[in-house]
Amino acid sequence: MSKRLAGLDDVDPRAVPLPPGTEVTTGVDRAVPGTDRVIARGALGRVVAVTPPDAGDDAGDDAGAAWVDVEVVGVGRLRYLRGELTPRKQGLVRYARRRHAAWEALAPCVVVDAVVGSRAWGLADERSDEDRRGVFVLPLAWTTGLVEPPGDLQSADGTRAYWELGKTIRQGLRADPNTLELLFAAAADPTAVRDELGAALVAARDAFVSVEIYGSFGRYALSQLDRLEHNERLAAHRALVLDWLRADPSASLDQCAARLVDAARVVAPTPADALLRARDYLKQLYRSMFDQGVLPTREWRALVDHARAGAGDHAAFEPPRELRPKNAYNLIRLLDLAIRWLAGTEPPSLRVPEALRADLLAIKRGEVPMEDVLARARAMTPALERARAASRLPPAADVARAEAVLRAARHEVARRHVLGAPGPWGADAPPPPVASFGEPEAP
Repeated sequence: MSKRLAGLDDVDPRAVPLPPGTEVTTGVDRAVPGTDRVIARGALGRVVAVTPPDAGDDAGDDAGAAWVDVEVVGVGRLRYLRGELTPRKQGLVRYARRRHAAWEALAPCVVVDAVVGSRAWGLADERSDEDRRGVFVLPLAWTTGLVEPPGDLQSADGTRAYWELGKTIRQGLRADPNTLELLFAAAADPTAVRDELGAALVAARDAFVSVEIYGSFGRYALSQLDRLEHNERLAAHRALVLDWLRADPSASLDQCAARLVDAARVVAPTPADALLRARDYLKQLYRSMFDQGVLPTREWRALVDHARAGAGDHAAFEPPRELRPKNAYNLIRLLDLAIRWLAGTEPPSLRVPEALRADLLAIKRGEVPMEDVLARARAMTPALERARAASRLPPAADVARAEAVLRAARHEVARRHVLGAPGPWGADAPPPPVASFGEPEAP
């Protein structure tokens, strides 16, 4: 019989946290505000927001329970109590359970906790969340058993995320943009470091800075630019695709992709590659429409049925995720930061220059046409190449220094464990999960 190692027992799927993005099934009927329509229990949706207990509307006998905003397929956003929702797949329940258990146990082991994202960049507005990212260090007992310890911790609402120390260092050696942002944001915030285990890492932040920034920041941004330009051209043909399907509901995905290759003048090394790119766009189209609650399922047939029904205004659809203003303005921000970092001898501020800030905020608000944004990003590429060619940064990260930080931290954790020192790595260390044979997860 197939068995696997497990660390925790099963729990009630109506009790585990539901982070934004989780697919759920509703357990009660719900009236649609402003209409006579009632959505029967069993509807499918996706979590978009969670309101903490006591912060939402009066829940009567359920006061203290969290409210969950759900984008219900074919309906829009409705509000449910947490106990009225069940994760759609059993695997999601197990994942949420493991993540919640790890968060509860290891949150005291966070050693760096910094504000990142739009608030660190100087681009926050009244709708911006306070995103925090940081580093945690595993107690010794969590590294010596059969159960693989977590490499990440994430809060239920997704606004706080922490990487294990070893994972953070390995990411930093690759000049990962999010990791470098974390380390330099922490250095600028005197409250970000919680323990000397984190202080040593932040102090060594320049060991991770190298010309590799060109690849991790710049080339990554350019690859995303290529993708955005491609999808921008194809998005202009979305209404055309729906018209084709309305006229011929029997058309297959491949047939529409072949027509799209010609209509959108898809450029690719070979005709077969062009067809694949067009197919990918069509898949992105129906997946995006499903995410928006326009389609009941994430499949081609649902798109065909929608077109045949003639529902909705083509122009009213939200663009695919890749073409939303947030992605576009972050692309330009990343290119600007890469250019400034490669060109200088000192790390630049994470805050965008004032001369660029107003433009990025306008892009974020959707006030700048996407084609203008992409053209501006493309115009920045020569400056990126010049900055790399003239950069005085080292060619690669200082691996020896990074490893010394990791070894010193591991030795310090072992010392605190053996001596039973106060704190989460000694006398107050959370017990690790116990290995056991569990039933295999449902497919």
